Amino acid sequence: MRLKSAIWVAAYVRRCNGAGSFAAVRRRGADEAGAIYIKINRLDGTATLYGPAPQSSFDDSRPSDRAFIAMLGSPQPVPEGEVDAKLAREIKFDSDLWVVEIESRDGSSFIEEIVT
Repeated sequence: MRLKSAIWVAAYVRRCNGAGSFAAVRRRGADEAGAIYIKINRLDGTATLYGPAPQSSFDDSRPSDRAFIAMLGSPQPVPEGEVDAKLAREIKFDSDLWVVEIESRDGSSFIEEIVT
């Protein structure tokens, strides 16, 4: 069974803040199963965006884990406006999604499972 989105986000924000980066929930989505997007703000006008990985990339041995994929800004960060525009389009498509923003000059995401 997968953790509720609200619990996962709360733990993730706490983990990021505990590691010395500032993390905040920019948009609160559905508590039960809202999709989670993570924006890494590099504080220089650039950013990276991670979103939910496609279902085909999940590991059958760990089906309840959350996996993310770099949607914009990988390997090189993109202008922050591009990330914000992408998030605006995603919100129009799915109004129940979560957006967590991390301020990290070195681009650390603190995400355990990134699918390439």
